[in-house]
Parts: sequence; structure tokens; C-alpha cells
Amino acid sequence: MNRTLKNVLPQDIQPFIDENVPLIDIRRDDEFLTTGIIKGAYKLTFFDEYGRHNLEKWLNDFKKIVKNKEDKFILVCAHANRTKTVGDYLANKLEYTNTYHLEGGMALWLEQNKEVVY
Repeated sequence: MNRTLKNVLPQDIQPFIDENVPLIDIRRDDEFLTTGIIKGAYKLTFFDEYGRHNLEKWLNDFKKIVKNKEDKFILVCAHANRTKTVGDYLANKLEYTNTYHLEGGMALWLEQNKEVVY
């Protein structure tokens, strides 16, 4: 079965929030400080400033948030580039069936004057 990463636009995210679907922000701490985060989002950095990652550690932390491969979750990054890479991996290689990412990332979120917290 082909699983695909699904897009969700900032204006379409509220029903997911109402359903308590976890938002997982994979950006770095310096990015959180610069732009803030979406209220209630989990901070779970994937790539460091050099593009390195520790997949085993990240997946271990991720599985504490997303307990089943059928559970919905939304990945968030700055421009939706990192979430596309990570989301495609989770959907296609690890077979998570309800993998979403925030289309346009935090850039589009902020452009639409959506709320952030620091």
C-alpha cells in the first residue's frame, strides 16, 4: 500500500487541533526563539544546524508522542522542506498512515498572521 505525506494549510488546521492531533515542530531551538511556535506544538528537533540528525533518538522521542502508526500527526518546520523529507520517510519507509505536514511551514503560518507563543 502506498502511503503518502498529506499537506494541511494553516487555514485548515483548526479541526486537527480540535481533535488533539499532535503538532510536532522539528525546527531548531534558535528557530523557535526567532519565530515562536504554534501553541501546543511539541518541540522535537530533527536536523541540527549542520544538517545532522540522530534518527534513533528522534524516533524514540517521536514514539512517545505518536503511539500508533495509524494516529494522525502534523509535522512543522520553517518552509515545509524538512517536514517533506521526514514526513515522506515516516509515511513510506516506516508506514505511518496519517502523516501530515504544514504546507508552507511557519513562514506561511506567520504570513497569515496565525498565533504563535514563545
